[in-house]
Amino acid sequence: MSILSRSLVAAVSVVSLTLGATALSVSVATADEVDTTPGTVVDVEELAPGLVLPGAADAKRITYWTTGFDGKPALSTGAFFVPEGEAPEGGWPVLGWAHGTSGLGDDCAPSLVGPADAGRDRQYLGTWLDQGYAIAATDYAGLGTPGLMPYLDGKASAHSVVDSVKASREVDASLSNKWVVIGQSQGGGAAITTARYATEFGGSELDYRGAVGTGVPANIELALLPLGPGVLPVAAGKGLTTYLLYILAGLRYAHPEIDLNSYLTEQGRQLVDRAETVCVLDAEEEFAGTISGDLFSRPLNQIPNFYGLLNDYMGVPTSGYDRPLFIGQGLTDTDVPAPAALSLVAQLKANGQDVTLHTYPTDHSGALLQSRVDSIPFVKQLFE
Repeated sequence: MSILSRSLVAAVSVVSLTLGATALSVSVATADEVDTTPGTVVDVEELAPGLVLPGAADAKRITYWTTGFDGKPALSTGAFFVPEGEAPEGGWPVLGWAHGTSGLGDDCAPSLVGPADAGRDRQYLGTWLDQGYAIAATDYAGLGTPGLMPYLDGKASAHSVVDSVKASREVDASLSNKWVVIGQSQGGGAAITTARYATEFGGSELDYRGAVGTGVPANIELALLPLGPGVLPVAAGKGLTTYLLYILAGLRYAHPEIDLNSYLTEQGRQLVDRAETVCVLDAEEEFAGTISGDLFSRPLNQIPNFYGLLNDYMGVPTSGYDRPLFIGQGLTDTDVPAPAALSLVAQLKANGQDVTLHTYPTDHSGALLQSRVDSIPFVKQLFE
């Protein structure tokens, strides 16, 4: 089946999945014609010229099938970038890039508008292209595709990351099956969680080698346990408030059974609704000054098995890894404070996992850029 034909089938199947329009789906294509195998490409287009990374000889925007938070087929978009020059024997080694927080609205997808911190991320990713790596960059399912991205759901993000590598290789045969996952902030957590499942999700088609995560939001679920009326009684930083609202929006979407709205005040419901559509830079300004304690009508810890639910939704695994991990952390990071990464590394080491920690005397974004001096040789060794 051609990519154009698959695009038509995928479009119809999306209508069927989101509206329950079974009759429409059957009238155009039978179920057997809709190949929702993870990594299957349904559309390819040229990436907007302004979004092409420096040092890329080719760049495409893709739509592909993956697995959603509920275990069902879901569509994701993304982009891939190929370095300049001739591919080495076996093809360009691939980096699966997990991006940081951009927002939840469909118009926040990096393959449509670029990364939220364009100066930082373009510089960082351009360095990897210069080193001779292709980059597969998912948007994550639900960001620019039907549904809502379940923010910080690491396992759902892992599916999107792994399948972006599969999809990119389907389009461009010059890409190797050898790959490493890298990510920052939201994507740092996604990268480390992807590392836990990469071999399983990739199957025999891919040769996964290891992971790099910076600004990893680990054990953040613990900060949600005490939240309720009056907690916190003062405004937190605008970034932290935005992250909280994104978490609540994603949790409400992924777990309707907990009736999260019943734990929110009218203001809380309005702001969580708004968080579903506003991209991160605008959201930080709009939500600045919000007092989180005013969002809640009753304590969140009244939700049955609240910690278990949160840990399953956004907890970063602390065991079960089969390849080396690199975690980089800024010591003056106020977006993801250092204790998050340090506690995760301690848990990983206690469980006998192969993890390397590097700290840097800088903030959230600075750690991503400064980590290159250590992460580049780390990744090179993984491929060797």
